[in-house]
Amino acid sequence: MRLILTVMLSFIPYLYSSDRPCSSPVAARPRIRRCRLTRFATALVATAALLLASVAWLSLVFSPATSRCWHLLRDWEDAHIWNRRYHPYIPKEISPPSIPSLSDHDDDEILLLQPRNRSLWESNRLDLSLHHLMFGIAGSSQLWERRKELVRLWWKPSQMRGHVWLEEQVSPEEGDDSSLPPIIVSEDSSRFRYTNPTGHPSGLRISRIAMESFRLSLPDVRWFILGDDDTIFNVHNLLAVLSKYDSSEMVYIGSPSESHSANSYFSHNMAFGGGGIAISYPLAEALSRIHDDCLDRYPKLYGSDDRLHACITELGVPLSKEPGFHQWDIKGDAHGLLSSHPIAPFVSIHHVEAVNPLYPGLSTLDSLKLFTRAMSLDPMSVLQRSICYDHTQKLTFSISLGYVVQVFPSILLPRDLERAELSFSAWNGISHPGEFDLDIKLPVSSRCKKPVLFFLKEVGGEGNATLGTYERSSIKDDLKRKLLCFPRSPPLQKVEKIQVLGFPLSKSWHLAPRRLCCRATPTTNEPLRLTVGQCGKVILGSMVSSQ
Repeated sequence: MRLILTVMLSFIPYLYSSDRPCSSPVAARPRIRRCRLTRFATALVATAALLLASVAWLSLVFSPATSRCWHLLRDWEDAHIWNRRYHPYIPKEISPPSIPSLSDHDDDEILLLQPRNRSLWESNRLDLSLHHLMFGIAGSSQLWERRKELVRLWWKPSQMRGHVWLEEQVSPEEGDDSSLPPIIVSEDSSRFRYTNPTGHPSGLRISRIAMESFRLSLPDVRWFILGDDDTIFNVHNLLAVLSKYDSSEMVYIGSPSESHSANSYFSHNMAFGGGGIAISYPLAEALSRIHDDCLDRYPKLYGSDDRLHACITELGVPLSKEPGFHQWDIKGDAHGLLSSHPIAPFVSIHHVEAVNPLYPGLSTLDSLKLFTRAMSLDPMSVLQRSICYDHTQKLTFSISLGYVVQVFPSILLPRDLERAELSFSAWNGISHPGEFDLDIKLPVSSRCKKPVLFFLKEVGGEGNATLGTYERSSIKDDLKRKLLCFPRSPPLQKVEKIQVLGFPLSKSWHLAPRRLCCRATPTTNEPLRLTVGQCGKVILGSMVSSQ
C-alpha cells in the first residue's frame, strides 16, 4: 500500500491541465474558475481507488481471524448436514454438535473431525448389508398363490426386509408364511385419473409402492428395491452393484427393456419395473413429497414404472444403467440370452413364467429351483461366460456357469461368441434382430456348425469351489447330422457329461469385471472336466482332448 501512495504523490504535479489557468487575467471582471482535472488524471485517480479497495478487501479476507471464522462455519454446516442425512430420525430440536477448537488439533486430526461425503460413502460401501435394503414387491391377490413360490426361491426371511403389496387381502392360508415377506394391502388409488386406453389402473397403485414403503419409516434403510412377484433377484450381486453408488445422494438404478419397441414407446432412459429398480433413500424421500401431485399430471401413461420415471425426471435424476437387471420382455426359448450374459454381475430376471423352462426336461419351477441353487452356491460367477479351445480337435468351448456348456465343432473367435443368438421373440411376437436393443445374431443355419449343448444337471460344492455336472442334450436330428456332416462327426461323440469346476471370484470383481478363463483336464474314464475361474487364479494351458 505504501508503494501505491508514493506513486500517487509523484503524479500530483501533472494532475492539472497546463493550458487552462485557475484564474483569467484578461477578463474585465476577473472570475475565478475551478481547476479542472485532465482525462489522464481522472483515470489515474480511479485506478488508484480501485487498487486501494482491493488491497483492503484482501487483507480483511485473509486475516487470521476471518479465516478461522470461515473454518468454524464450514465445520458446523458439514456436521449439521451429516446428522440430517444419515440420521433422518433425529428430532429437529436437538442442537448441532459442539464444534471443537481447531487450534487444539493438528492437521490430521482436523481432517478426521470434518465429516466428508466421500469418506462416509466409502464406509457405507464396506458395511452395506441386506438389512439396509427395503424390498417392495408388486403382486396380485389373484396370482399370489402361484407367484409366492417364485418369491420363496430367493427371499431370505432372516436377513431381508420388505413387503408384498397386493390390491386386496388374501386368505390367511396364503398370507401367513414366515418364509415369505409380509403382505400389505396398498392404499386406495381410485382418486387418481387413469386415461390410457390399453393399460390397467393397477399401474397407479404399483407406482406408489416406493412412496408407501418410505412412509413406513423403518430405520437404517439406504435403498428401496422395487420388483414384481415374478422377478428372481440375485441379492448377493444386488448388494455388490449398489455398493458402487453413494446412497446419500439421489440415485435411480435399473435397466431398459431388451425390446426396442418397448424402449421407443416408453423411454430408453427408463428403468423397467419388472427387472428391478433401486432408489436411494434421499430420492425416495423427495418422491414422497411430490409423487401424488405428479400422478395427476400423467393420467395418460401406461404403467407404474413410466409414472415413476416421469416423477424422477421432474426431480432431475438420470437413470444409472446396470446391465445385470433384466426386464426380459421376451417369449420362447431364452437360451440365446442366458448363454451370452454381459460381463457384469447377474442381478435379476423377470417374466420367468413367460419363457420355456430353463433346462430341458424340467418344469418351470424345477428349472428355477436348480438355477437359484447354482446362484446361491456361487452368486458372482453365475451366468458368466468363459471361452477356451481344443486346438487338437478344433473345438471351441463356451461355458455359461450354472446354465450350459456349448461345444462348437470349429475354432470361433470371442467376438463372434459374444453376440447373443436369436432363439426367442419379443413380447410383441416380433423375432428379428432389429427388434432388440442388444447385440443379436441369427441362429446358425448349417446343421454341421451347430454346437452340442450340455445343460446343468446338478451342482454342489467341492472345497471352496463349485462342481457342476452338465449332461448332453439329446437332439432329434443327431442321426441326420452324422450322415450329412460326414466325415466330420459331431464333437465329443463319446462324452455324455462335462464337469465344470468353478472357483470363486474376488470380492472386487464387480468393480472391473472381465471374462473368465478356463482350461481342460485330460481324462480317460471320467467325464471331461473344465476348470473355470478368474484370470490369473486358474493355470491356463492348451486344451486337450478327453478321448
